[in-house]
Amino acid sequence: MNSSLRTSASGMKAQQQMIDVIAHNLANVNTTGFKRGRATFEDALYENLAGGASVEAPGQEPGSSLQIGRGVRLASVHKIHSQGVIESTARALDLAVEGEGFLQVLRPDGALAYTRDGSLSVSASGTLATNGGYPIAPEIAVPDDASQIVVSAGGIVTVTGPGMTNPIEVGRIELARFLNTGGLLAIGENQYLETPASGRPFLGYPQEEGFGRITQGALESSNVEIVQE
Repeated sequence: MNSSLRTSASGMKAQQQMIDVIAHNLANVNTTGFKRGRATFEDALYENLAGGASVEAPGQEPGSSLQIGRGVRLASVHKIHSQGVIESTARALDLAVEGEGFLQVLRPDGALAYTRDGSLSVSASGTLATNGGYPIAPEIAVPDDASQIVVSAGGIVTVTGPGMTNPIEVGRIELARFLNTGGLLAIGENQYLETPASGRPFLGYPQEEGFGRITQGALESSNVEIVQE
């Protein structure tokens, strides 16, 4: 009886974990660049009550083993990195990546993180940074007197200032992509870290070598669909 109760409890726990994943998805339906999670399960270990009968004579069929399952357990929570809808914001420093590629973010500990959230701003030090104040990598410095910032589909950043007849290039956005994006480690703040499962990042510029394009004045919305959840 105790075994059956534990087996049933494992099913209840699995259902609760699935609901937790769905609740997290729904909570982030308006989070820029958020990627929905999907819980997957596997059956737990089996108890062998009796092994299969051995074959002792020609033509004799082997008997089946006698096993009783002991429930279910959470196998993984996969991140679904499908493209979210690109929504126009008309803000110059809002950048959306259409296609493959992550913006690179330099964290305070020196590690690189990766994000699809392109809502940028100019930090106090004059560099392009995320909402959390993390500069993008490689760093792009914007002059204090810049009056207009233009980012091309290929990631080239140009600025115009007082007395300038032509815009000047101040940097180019570099993107990263991974062989297995599902292996990235989510750390919050719309950021991911590489792991052995994701593999090392491949670096390149937008619209080159299979990378997506940059759309200025737009953001990628969450790929969570409320009805599906």
